Amino acid sequence: MSSALHSIAPLAPSLSDQTKENSWINILIFVGFVAVTMVVVFRASRNNNTAADYYAAGRSFSGGQNGTAIAGDYLSAASFLGITGAIAVNGYDGFLYSIGFLVAWLVALLLVAELLRNTGKFTMADVLSFRLKQRPVRIAAATTTLVVCFFYLLAQMAGAGGLVSLLLGLDSSNKAGQNIVIAVVGVLMIVYVLIGGMKGTTWVQIIKAFLLIIGAGIMTIIVLAMHGFNLSTLMEAAVQTSIAEGGAGEALLNPGAQYGKAPLDFVSLALALVLATAALPHVLMRFYTVPTAKEARKSVVWAIWLIGGFYVFTLVLGYGAGALIGKEAILAAPGGVNAAAPLLAFVIGGPLLLGFISAVAFATILAVVAGLTITAAASFAHDIYSNVIVKGEPKPEMEVKVARRTVVIIGLVAIGGGILANGQNIAFLVALAFAVAASANLPTIVYSLFWKKFTTQGALWSMYGGLASAILLIAFSPVVSGSPKAMIPGADFAWFPLANPGIVSIPLAFFLGWLGTVLDKNTEDPRIQAEMDVRSLTGVGAEKASDH
Repeated sequence: MSSALHSIAPLAPSLSDQTKENSWINILIFVGFVAVTMVVVFRASRNNNTAADYYAAGRSFSGGQNGTAIAGDYLSAASFLGITGAIAVNGYDGFLYSIGFLVAWLVALLLVAELLRNTGKFTMADVLSFRLKQRPVRIAAATTTLVVCFFYLLAQMAGAGGLVSLLLGLDSSNKAGQNIVIAVVGVLMIVYVLIGGMKGTTWVQIIKAFLLIIGAGIMTIIVLAMHGFNLSTLMEAAVQTSIAEGGAGEALLNPGAQYGKAPLDFVSLALALVLATAALPHVLMRFYTVPTAKEARKSVVWAIWLIGGFYVFTLVLGYGAGALIGKEAILAAPGGVNAAAPLLAFVIGGPLLLGFISAVAFATILAVVAGLTITAAASFAHDIYSNVIVKGEPKPEMEVKVARRTVVIIGLVAIGGGILANGQNIAFLVALAFAVAASANLPTIVYSLFWKKFTTQGALWSMYGGLASAILLIAFSPVVSGSPKAMIPGADFAWFPLANPGIVSIPLAFFLGWLGTVLDKNTEDPRIQAEMDVRSLTGVGAEKASDH
């Protein structure tokens, strides 16, 4: 079996040339997906008349539908491309991303899903400002939401450049062609969100989640079949390919290939991955698309099963890419480590499977960026424009109009940021977004829901302190400067030793929230605190599907 597998490996360096010959197949599949989803988005846009329709899809989705959409939102380009590549290159340590992302859902289920659905209306700021001062808290929450969405958008747009370059057979050095691809992604994203709103975006995510899980499942079965449906045989093949390349060999099966020399880096990364899901604005916003808290809980259960199954597939796909392609060929391909899954699809299924998987991965990027964009637009239009600028008295159609204008601006910023981030590891970029979310949002959410004495000053200290510390530590970390693989390889201004700031910024944000509260001479209205407790636990007074 091993010698047969190695006969495939030499093909890997020329895969980019072979995809050029079959790029028309890939393009046709991709255009077909875009056409179908555009029809879905146009049909879904018929009832986007009110803020509840545009932001929360009229609260019309069931728990199962919303759970599938959450899986579609959560299974981003980082999950499919970045993690598969990380496992192919780093083995066991790459799979730690999957474990962290999955375990995080238990935190979301147990801490926030039901309480958040009962308390808020459209955005995270609705919950945080429920019993605190509206203006400063909404501004802070909108700021953290926009920053998290920006980091996440960078990851998706960067993934689009490498993925579609592979799909079109572009050379890895052809940055101009990749930048055009990123611009096309941005334009499609703007069209999806402008027309379809949350309802259209949700249906695109449901379709994408179904196709992604089916596609990854098919690839998993083929890879396992090539290795006698024996995971041990597959892993041994990956080890043999690595040894033949002079790589890590047996170390791929053991902890430490990536984080062995930096255990604190792993702990910091794990904290960010596990705690951030309950604070990601685009995930939290999904809980408002269901009519009841019961359906919100059901959404999370559905999401856990779908996401868990998918991450099992990434383990097989990652080691499969390591065995059949090899680390050197993966890193040499357009998109680098992010190209492992598409390259594997080509090796095991030819241009048709590559076209299908690439189109699905591209749909993954489109759906996630659409969800991020509508979240950011809703945060600005609902939290800043509606509740700060016009102080809660806008006409509903005007608020939606402001949200749509914001979509265009966010799309243009995302295109520019994606071009600058082109070539970066998208799994790493998402980990940074998670670190900011866990630092800036989670402490305030937990305190708001569970600490009756929590005050506005505590919320502001926690959000701004967590946001500033996370970004500051990222900026002065080795991933930005000071190493050959840094974002700015020629510079060296790093003084923070860890790649992920979570181990420092998350506890610091919790501490600042506590300190700001105990030093605050002002107390919040106990009647509103009592109302929030009752609503969050019982759902009495919560938003219904008919509340427009």
